Amino acid sequence: MSTAVPTTRHGTATPAPPATGGAGRRRRPSPIARLSSLSWTSLLYVAPALLFFGVFVLYPIGISVWYSFYAYDGLSVGTPVGWGNYTAVFTDSHLRTALLHSLVLLFFYAALPVCVGLLLAGAMSRIRVYGLTVLRAALFLPQILSSVVVAVAWRNLLAEDSPVNAVLRAVGLGRFATSWLGDFDTALPSIGVIGTWVEYGLCMVLFLSGIVAIDRSTYEAARLDGAGPVREFFAITLPALRPQISIALILTITFALRNFDLIWNTTRGGPGSSTTVPSLYVYEDAFQNRMLGRASALAIVLTLVILLVVVVVQLALREREGPRRRFTRPRTPDRKVQSS
Repeated sequence: MSTAVPTTRHGTATPAPPATGGAGRRRRPSPIARLSSLSWTSLLYVAPALLFFGVFVLYPIGISVWYSFYAYDGLSVGTPVGWGNYTAVFTDSHLRTALLHSLVLLFFYAALPVCVGLLLAGAMSRIRVYGLTVLRAALFLPQILSSVVVAVAWRNLLAEDSPVNAVLRAVGLGRFATSWLGDFDTALPSIGVIGTWVEYGLCMVLFLSGIVAIDRSTYEAARLDGAGPVREFFAITLPALRPQISIALILTITFALRNFDLIWNTTRGGPGSSTTVPSLYVYEDAFQNRMLGRASALAIVLTLVILLVVVVVQLALREREGPRRRFTRPRTPDRKVQSS
């Protein structure tokens, strides 16, 4: 019994697919095989970038890890203390309070900007607005301003004799007028509101770029099925924006946990310690208290916390399977071929 060999229209035999190994699926080369396939010429192209990364990123991190195991003031010879600096970081009640403040700021710096950005992007994608380009630029403006400019502007807006308090007194809510950044109860939420104002423009731009890439026929299919604007947003727009939401959360969470300049230029951690965050303690220990070992240990712990949060966000929002399609494209009517 003879076996038929597939041939092309030119009569040449085509190579048969592999009989074993996953029905023709190509195996991905191992990392060692990929490294061995690199040529010296290709390595020379990336050598400047690798050198820059090693000198300005890896070397400072290595030095900080080395300092974190010493009692070092930056001038005299350091004394090895083992894990003592890390023990001090985890047992200091002031640092735990500062970390709690950072968790509160996560709500204002990450959750609120993402929600506001989604709301604005969803509205802009459906409502025709004249001068939309100018409006988007105006909403994105806080993101490109210097943090010093933002801090000075908001310090004037939230002072005792500020326009905000003048409006409150004008509408009969004068009992709520206060020095927003000088009050123990309102200082931390006020810092959070400033962070929301800075970050929502970035989230909005990311989400608008994702909405543009969504297939418009999916919206048409949803409307034919009777879906309204809210249903379209939660069934189509929100699942499709999962990569952009992941990027926005990573950027905003990182900004919230390493935030220093905005708080330093508005409250300097006060009043008292009501707005202190770990990055302020890193600065004070390193440059004011001359405790470089403890500052390095706190910086390493803060870096690990940021990396852990980023990994958790990526694992929570990664796509484990293809996007579900609740709505399908509208079928085009079959064209009947009329025979003449």
